[in-house]
Amino acid sequence: MAFPQQKSTLPFWRTQLDPLDTHRSTEKLPSEADIVIIGAGYSGASIVHHLLEKSKASGMSLSIAILEAREACSGATGRNGGHLKPDPYMRAAGALQKYGKEAAEEVASFEARQVKEIKDLVEKENIDCDFVVTRASDVCLYEDANQELKRGLDQLTKAGISTADGVFYSDSRTAEGVSGVKGAKGCFSYPAGHVWPYKLVLHLLSKAVSAGVNLQTNTPVTSVTPVGNGKWNVNTDRGSIKASTVIYASNAYTSSLLPEFKKAIVPVRGICSRIMTPKVDAPFLSNSYILRIAPGEYDYLIPRTDGSIVVGGARRDFFDKLDQWYNVTDDSQLIAPAANYFDNYMQRHFKGWEDSNAYTDKVWTGIMGYSSDGFPHIGEVPGKSGQLICAGFSGHGMPQIYLSAKAIADMVVEGKGVEQVDLPRVYRTSRERLESEGNVTLEGWAKVTRKAVPKL
Repeated sequence: MAFPQQKSTLPFWRTQLDPLDTHRSTEKLPSEADIVIIGAGYSGASIVHHLLEKSKASGMSLSIAILEAREACSGATGRNGGHLKPDPYMRAAGALQKYGKEAAEEVASFEARQVKEIKDLVEKENIDCDFVVTRASDVCLYEDANQELKRGLDQLTKAGISTADGVFYSDSRTAEGVSGVKGAKGCFSYPAGHVWPYKLVLHLLSKAVSAGVNLQTNTPVTSVTPVGNGKWNVNTDRGSIKASTVIYASNAYTSSLLPEFKKAIVPVRGICSRIMTPKVDAPFLSNSYILRIAPGEYDYLIPRTDGSIVVGGARRDFFDKLDQWYNVTDDSQLIAPAANYFDNYMQRHFKGWEDSNAYTDKVWTGIMGYSSDGFPHIGEVPGKSGQLICAGFSGHGMPQIYLSAKAIADMVVEGKGVEQVDLPRVYRTSRERLESEGNVTLEGWAKVTRKAVPKL
């Protein structure tokens, strides 16, 4: 069984800690709760936020406990790139080909809506989290990627998928000038945002604790066992909580508690950095970015309001070494081959940055949960009434989680089935998905490396 490492690399986002970072609402665990949420990252915080909003609106009183293995928001959310970047074409194009037009529209519009949802949340709650609405520049540095994305965009446009209208395409004649990226073959831009994810999550958790939610950090869940009458014991080394509803917001670590998800959600290690420049007149970046550098190799970055740049990816140096990143749960170490990847990054790729003296300030790792088919698992755990899951976001959770959490809250508070809530059909967890033999991550790796798909 794989649980989060107690010691981990320090991400930039966790350099200004909230008082709730190691909070325990009570000295001992409550003996019972209506709902236990496992995980205090973006999923867990969003779920409890929507549960409280909906229960308040319906006049329902719920007792809720959140159990977190380490500190609050210490997992993937506190280690990501801070990039709220919907995907208006790649995932939608895949869904169009495999599942049809309606499924593609659901996938594309669901992600796109989350930018406005978070904007509205930040403004309504006055959340201090450096949230910025911008545009993402998806830059292709090799022609095959440019052609593949353009074909997908054209297919979505022809099918009438709504998000295609918001994409502006620059071809090889103008891509470098539009993006500022050296050697750009094509550039696709569209609405996006970026945020200090830790501060967003801790605001939601603080509000929940103030409303009476019991938050218990440094309390790993070791198992969930039935106790009869439709209830479950959520067991930890500090004791157990009896609950009617258990919600897994544990992403990469889901299979430690739900072994049936071992093949469906696999831990994947990624690496991220913060880059700084001593020059006050360094070139200005208005957009966030994806840089598609070579097959299997892409980076993502956001320009921060303090002048620093957060860059993640570095696949060039480790993608072929499967044991460095696939089915790995250790975020206490850097991915060794990529430790120096971000040095001179801005100078390599961006016009005008050659004399910026930009340097790598911090590098860290994080563990994501990659689903075998590329879509998250949302809904009731197959065969386990009263247990729900919101996990498997494949490193793309920022534009998927908030509304997925709202769907979970609808199911719990209003008693709706997964088919009745606002959720793309391809997100619905099912026994069929769990038993599927495909694995898009390994298949993509094999295609790039020209190696056989391993049997793990």
